[in-house]
Amino acid sequence: MPKRSPEDAASTAPVRAEVVPRRGLSRQEAARYVGISTTKFDDLVREGEMPQPFRIGSRTIWDLRKLDAAFDLLSGPEEPNSFADWS
Repeated sequence: MPKRSPEDAASTAPVRAEVVPRRGLSRQEAARYVGISTTKFDDLVREGEMPQPFRIGSRTIWDLRKLDAAFDLLSGPEEPNSFADWS
């Protein structure tokens, strides 16, 4: 078996990716986080079952904690450690 040069070893080294937790989510990310389609998510936002977004500059985002609270209300606010007081 031929020996590898140092350059070959560097190209096969594992890639290290940094994962940064985010609190603000886009519409698509928020719908995916809750586990529903964007159409259903839009319906729930319009009906007040999911929180309204807010803007930071040109970005429209949903607060992850408010999504958790709204989801708790949908699934039952009696759950332990509920965030159901978001509104």
